[in-house]
Amino acid sequence: MPKVTFITSDGEKTTIENAIGTLMEVATEHEIEGIDAICGGVCSCATCHVRVADEWKEKVGPQNETEKDILDMEDGADDNSRLSCQIELTDEMDGLVVEVVEL
Repeated sequence: MPKVTFITSDGEKTTIENAIGTLMEVATEHEIEGIDAICGGVCSCATCHVRVADEWKEKVGPQNETEKDILDMEDGADDNSRLSCQIELTDEMDGLVVEVVEL
């Protein structure tokens, strides 16, 4: 089971061991500041927006079309942006680092 690190806008790092499910589920379960997940993980808002560190982009994979459409409307989105509800954690993601993008 992977270990993931969230970096909030104030620079605080929170590392979660044995993360299971989607990145959003892990973030909400551990009350990570800035991951509001208002839509509950159905990919219809951007309240779980994160930036994936460059070295993890390939393992995490690209945005799907719905996710891309939502992120295209976000001012702070860039090539590293993902919706954490769309990132299913796998063992290959052990050590994943993401930056929380607050609205």
